[in-house]
Parts: sequence; structure tokens; C-alpha cells
Amino acid sequence: MKLCRWGKSGFEKPGMVDAEGRVRDLSKVVAQIGPAELSPRSLARLTKVKPETLPVVPNSPRLGVPYVGIGKFVAIGLNYSDHAKEAGMAIPSEPVVFMKATTCISGPNDDVIQPRNSTKLDWEVELGIVIGTVARHVSEADALRHVAGYCVVNDVSERSFQLATSQWDKGKGADTFGPIGPWLVTTDEIKDPQSLDLWLDVNGRRMQTGNTRTMIFGVATIVSHVSQYMTLMPGDIITTGTPPGVGMGIKPSPVFLKPGDVMTLGIKGLGEQRQTVVAA
Repeated sequence: MKLCRWGKSGFEKPGMVDAEGRVRDLSKVVAQIGPAELSPRSLARLTKVKPETLPVVPNSPRLGVPYVGIGKFVAIGLNYSDHAKEAGMAIPSEPVVFMKATTCISGPNDDVIQPRNSTKLDWEVELGIVIGTVARHVSEADALRHVAGYCVVNDVSERSFQLATSQWDKGKGADTFGPIGPWLVTTDEIKDPQSLDLWLDVNGRRMQTGNTRTMIFGVATIVSHVSQYMTLMPGDIITTGTPPGVGMGIKPSPVFLKPGDVMTLGIKGLGEQRQTVVAA
């Protein structure tokens, strides 16, 4: 099942995506897609709704973040060994956990704003894990039972901000640095989150190609690990790291984003995003 939210920013309505990729209006079934709708019981009810019985939303509407109520935006760094190598950093012995500000969250095709004083704006296609039930000290064996679904995330980063200190958060949380979507794809459609192809282009040139099978720490390990240190609530999202090919890692000279550049990115089965970089 593919769930989305569509419409003008701040006024989005819930939607469901049919087999042909058309957005259907779900607003007569649920008022919103949020933490309550991400529970196993609520998702089971929604799976009984046949998309073809819902009205088609005309004219390719703007898509917002696929659901509301994201209390925590957790991120995992250096989770692909080739990316750690290109960044000049050691392969981690346990997941590197940091936070992205929830104010950075934006729709999948909204503009990315280059912050003031930014000189090293970078891209990162990533798999996002959406939590469906409270996860606290869960085992790896039980971890996936707490997952409602998955999303595409672009972990937009400002490297000069990020690497100014040992704490990465200020280079990760600027406004528009967290495009999520286009859809929330429930776990019934993604049987194995460790076999998903990822890609990202800048101005039509392929920069990143990867597969989640090469993650250092898989989805179950990440959910279990993070839950040992903070309670994960329904609606929380964890973005799981990026494969190689970021601008910072290009040799001999790094390449960074500038106003007018266009990023297109996607994950097999989870849809695609497209963002244009604009000046602050």
C-alpha cells in the first residue's frame, strides 16, 4: 500500500496511490495520515480500501510529506563502507546516530534552499524507516515488527557547517534539508528492505548508485540499536545512510550544489523525488 498527502503546502489531504501511479483522494476514509493511522490495526483497515473505489485527484497534484506527526528525525551516518571511505572516515563499529531537525522536513519535490553562507551543499539519497508502534529496547529479531513502512529521503547536507565541529546536526537541519516521500510504502509491499536499489542524479548526471544490501548495519539492527537509547514513537523516521557518490567524495575536486541545480533521486518500489536548488 502506498500512502501520500497531496495539495498546497499546509493544506494537504490524505491520498492513496493506485497500481497505475495515480493519486486517489482518501479524505473520506481518514481525515489525515498520522501516527494513529500507522498502527498495525489502522493499516490493516486501510489495506481493505480498494484504490479504484476512490476519486482520482486530477492534474498531477503537489505531493507533501506522506504523513504528519514526525516527532523525531533520526539519522545514521557512514552506513555504507564505500561512502565512509570517500568521506575519509573510519568504518564505524556501531551505528553513528545523529538528529535532523524536524523543521527541515519538506515535500519530495519542493525546492531545496541553499542557506546563507553555504559553500558546500551536498546530496544523499537514503532509505527512510517509518516507525509504526512504540519501540523501546527491542531486539533485532522483533525490530521489523515496529516498522510501518519506508520512504525515500534526501539527507541534504551542508558540509562546511557539518564538519566545523564533531557534532553534525547544524549541517543537517537547515530548512528544506529533509525531503521525504513521495509515498509511505507499507511493509507488506517491501518484503526485504535489504534488497532495494537507490540512485541519485544531479542535472541529469548519475552521481549515486547503490543497494541497501551493502549497508553496514541493516534496518533491523538500526531500529534495535536506536531503541536502546531513545524510545521510538509512531511517526518517528530514521534515515539510514547513503551509498557512495556524494559531492564531497568526488576526486580530485569535490563538487557541490548551487542554485539552479536539479536533483532527481529514487529507490526501487518507493518512488522518486525531484528538487531544484534555490538561493536563500
